[in-house]
Amino acid sequence: MSLRVLVIEDNAMNLALMTYVLQAFGHEVLSAGDGVEGLESLRVDRPDLVLCDIQMPVMDGYAFARAVRADPTTAAAPLVAVTASAMPGDRERMLAAGFDGYLSKPIEPATLMRDLAPFIRQPSEASGQVHAQRVRNLAAEAPSSPALHPCSNGGAGHTILVVDDEPMNLRLKRSLLEPAGFHVVTAESATQGYAEARSHLPDLVISDVGMHPREGGFDLIRMLKADPALAGVPVVFITATHRDPVWEAEGLRLGAQRFLYRPLESADLLEEIRACLPNLSAP
Repeated sequence: MSLRVLVIEDNAMNLALMTYVLQAFGHEVLSAGDGVEGLESLRVDRPDLVLCDIQMPVMDGYAFARAVRADPTTAAAPLVAVTASAMPGDRERMLAAGFDGYLSKPIEPATLMRDLAPFIRQPSEASGQVHAQRVRNLAAEAPSSPALHPCSNGGAGHTILVVDDEPMNLRLKRSLLEPAGFHVVTAESATQGYAEARSHLPDLVISDVGMHPREGGFDLIRMLKADPALAGVPVVFITATHRDPVWEAEGLRLGAQRFLYRPLESADLLEEIRACLPNLSAP
């Protein structure tokens, strides 16, 4: 079941994390930076679910929820508050404002879809009216979803080493790959990545290109290819900055199987992973 989800959040990192996880589960994500923008998007785009921060500029989450419930055209929208300050009394205040429930920050990528399941609404086949309905755990449905699981047979248990000097990028990759059944090992430099590769013998390495000023992804692949125990491990480069064809050509010359560019859709990345692990069965 693919949903259209509106995320109202003024913190770019929190927005990026929720967007990444939702897209990993095959959902379309709309975004707004405050309650005013969120109201406009809700009225125009008609999302299936709204995730809303509480502390925001212009119009905070409480004012947004009250405005949604006061408008007959939006009153039935499922609203979930996302807050870092769930103090005693806050739950009652959020429910009184019109929220159906709330999630506490920091968001846990591995459980986000399970936590949202009780708030998802679907059209009633009998009446065509929107109604609240408890749905099956979306994470449990993931094995039948090609957007989440690049392989339905034999994918679980493969180890992927992710190397990137940005902790946020590592967290996002983990939030995509672990729900898809992969074991994820991370490293923040080429030297650390090589050490982790020797320790864990991964089935695939995903690496940034530009990392520490003194070493990058190309240094990592040289180390891997020079080690007989690791030379056969497929390497995929992902970069947002090194878009010159010369960089791509050099990465492929050094032995990388793929040279990919961010932003990259979650489903597309999983397809590339499948292509680099030919022993995985197609969905």
